[in-house]
Amino acid sequence: MTDLPTAPRRFAALDVARGVAILGTLATNIWIFTNVDGLVGYLNGTHEATGAWSLVQDVLQQLAQGKFLGLLTIMFGIGLAIQQRSAERRGEPWPGGYPWRAALLFVDGTVNYFLFTEFDVLMGYAVTGLIVAFILSTTIRRQHVALIIAAVIHLLLLTLIVTALATAPPTDRAQPLSPNPYADGSFLDLVVFRAEHIALFRAEVVMILPMSVALFLVGAALLRAGVLEPTTRVPSAGRLRRRLMVFGLGVAFPIDLVVGITGGDAGLIIGRYLLAPIVALGILAAIAAFYADGRSPGVLGRALSPIGRTALSCYVFQNALAGAICYGWGLGLAARLDPTTVVPATIGLFLGITVVLMVLSRLWLRRFERGPLEWLWHSSYARLHRTGRSRTTEPADRTPTGASS
Repeated sequence: MTDLPTAPRRFAALDVARGVAILGTLATNIWIFTNVDGLVGYLNGTHEATGAWSLVQDVLQQLAQGKFLGLLTIMFGIGLAIQQRSAERRGEPWPGGYPWRAALLFVDGTVNYFLFTEFDVLMGYAVTGLIVAFILSTTIRRQHVALIIAAVIHLLLLTLIVTALATAPPTDRAQPLSPNPYADGSFLDLVVFRAEHIALFRAEVVMILPMSVALFLVGAALLRAGVLEPTTRVPSAGRLRRRLMVFGLGVAFPIDLVVGITGGDAGLIIGRYLLAPIVALGILAAIAAFYADGRSPGVLGRALSPIGRTALSCYVFQNALAGAICYGWGLGLAARLDPTTVVPATIGLFLGITVVLMVLSRLWLRRFERGPLEWLWHSSYARLHRTGRSRTTEPADRTPTGASS
């Protein structure tokens, strides 16, 4: 791999890719919000579309299933590697104060989980980031070994799960929730419901931890390899992007669609946790290839970049907004839908929230440098980091010589 100079540079592809990832997670999760039984109904397959809409629903869900979770995970890994470069450029030790960042991200995820959505990813990313931050402080060889170990563990877990699903006897169709906190409960009722079922709702985060570690390290490795760089700067970058697009979009993507749509529960698992991350690599490579040689963002890029720059705020806000529209404590849209209206309503809701995010993020960044949650997160980290450094130097300041450590 090519070791790149550490001069600070901003890649246009990063902001666009983050924006795509955030809206892609919305495209996945919006079907959960419009299911009257929420995540429970989505997992159990209750209240699905019928007739011609059924195929449309299956295709749309599979188009988004896992790809943008994978892309967002890879982007977090790239972001972590960029933070390491910045720390090294300033002459600071790594991981240094990063554990404070991980702690704040975990708090953000905890708030998002209890208040807005039981499928939050931030808590998992906080734990993954803390692990990978220390791995990145080791040699490249050890990072490769850690990546391989994490990938093997993930594949073993995936094999066990798929085997269990494929050999399990047929079960009776799940019944709708009764009582239903999503449709009939208050805001507080849903908070309590998430607290009572936290082990079930957080099981995926634990299960995909090895995959997340592997994808974080893949993101860091791709940054070192110059996946975002122009070919004039890193001649091998173009070849790397082409290979990722061929394997991700040309090979894995069509297989993922077929397996996910026709393979039942086992196919869904294979698609989401094995094929989709490979597709995500192709998506990243395609975005990077489009912008790598200095192309300015067009209309779509200018619409997506502000979402990418305010990714944390947009991620939490889209969950809060979708919940306010769909759940019983808000407008209660999900309870008004039936198998003939759920698909067009879900598509319309996705498009509506997308437009809101594009407009609000753009307007916000006209006046502020960071998104609201990004600003709060950055300010909190700065205070914690200063406090931690002052406590570290305090004993030295009390020595007779006044020397600092």
